[in-house]
Amino acid sequence: MDRNYLSVTALGSIISARLTDPSLRNVWVAGELSDVRISGGHCYMELADKDKATGRVSARIRGAIWANVFARLAAKFGHATGRQIATGLKVMVCGTVSYHPAFGITFVITDIDPSYTMGEVERRRREILEQLQKDGVLEMNRSLPWNTPTLRVAVISAPGAAGYGDFINQLYSNHLRLRFTVRLFAATMQGDRTVPSVMAALTEIAADVDSWDCVVLIRGGGATTDLLSFDDYSLASAVAQFPVPVIVGIGHERDITVLDYVAAIRVKTPTAAAEYLISKGTECLDRLKRLGADILSCSNDMIAGCRTRLAYCEGALPSIALNSVTAARQHIDRGVLSLATLGSRRIMPQLTHIEAVGRAIATAANATVARRFEDLESKSLILNVLSPVSTLKRGYTITRINGHAVTSAEDIPLGASIITSFADGEITSTVTKTPKS
Repeated sequence: MDRNYLSVTALGSIISARLTDPSLRNVWVAGELSDVRISGGHCYMELADKDKATGRVSARIRGAIWANVFARLAAKFGHATGRQIATGLKVMVCGTVSYHPAFGITFVITDIDPSYTMGEVERRRREILEQLQKDGVLEMNRSLPWNTPTLRVAVISAPGAAGYGDFINQLYSNHLRLRFTVRLFAATMQGDRTVPSVMAALTEIAADVDSWDCVVLIRGGGATTDLLSFDDYSLASAVAQFPVPVIVGIGHERDITVLDYVAAIRVKTPTAAAEYLISKGTECLDRLKRLGADILSCSNDMIAGCRTRLAYCEGALPSIALNSVTAARQHIDRGVLSLATLGSRRIMPQLTHIEAVGRAIATAANATVARRFEDLESKSLILNVLSPVSTLKRGYTITRINGHAVTSAEDIPLGASIITSFADGEITSTVTKTPKS
């Protein structure tokens, strides 16, 4: 059915007409800055109010400071506060509500009150950091040594998040073909569940902490107000005291949270986290290459030195042998001379002694032979006296049977042939009578 309607342009015209109300022009507004960015000399941001009880954003409006005003306001604010206009500051600004058909409603800022206190987020962040400093844990994670190489990575991120996909793609497509081991520990990365979810993931990683070289806490882009959950004391304390290095990449380069102050490394994006890990691997490979080059150089130097010594030895070897032979000959000649001298000193006395001993031996031998000769002559006389021949000469005979001397007549059988020896010969007889016959 037919309805009366307005075009977007017509509705915009009505809104633009209503915004001509003087109460919306040059009005001072207090709010907390978020998503502050500078582009083309212009400064874009959001002004937000938050519920004090829950910390949630209750209202927000887009703001802008055009380039022809921004340089002056930035200098004014920086001179008074020593800070730049940035996310997290609570400011009081003067401006006019403006409507543009293509960009919608914008609060165009023309002035700023530098005396207005910093935003609650910044104050709370400073208090958390001061408490962590008092607790003595602020620098703990930053001071941890890194395992080399850093290849086992525990990732805390929202499943299916674009930031996690960018991280994985960057990590696995590294030109060095480093082989990373990555496991996702799923967590909610915005809203009320952020802190307990991330804490649960850290607890799960800590239960098997020896399996990991580092933890990467990443989140893709989004509004700065979505990062407020990371300005939490308990979460910051857990990250600060975590036993392996933590890399935090949970915002854009302009976004800062408490975790950025306590983590070992802060990067601006998930891709930058992957690039950092790849750079760690590159450093390790470069160190190995340098070590390899040093080893090669040292080996070459040692080989060159050995070759030099070998060439020296080859050149010196003939002369060494000749010198050794000459030295040996000289030693032998000295030995011969020493032996000749020694022979004159030692052999001659011994020869004299030997001659004396020889004469003594000859004298003793002659005396001994003479005594033995006299003894033999004496025994010869006795033998001559006692010999059978002498007995026969004295008129005795010797009777034998079969070559054996007979000492008894009873030993001679009847009819035996006996031989009787006299001093001058022998006779043979036959026994015809015995004492027994």
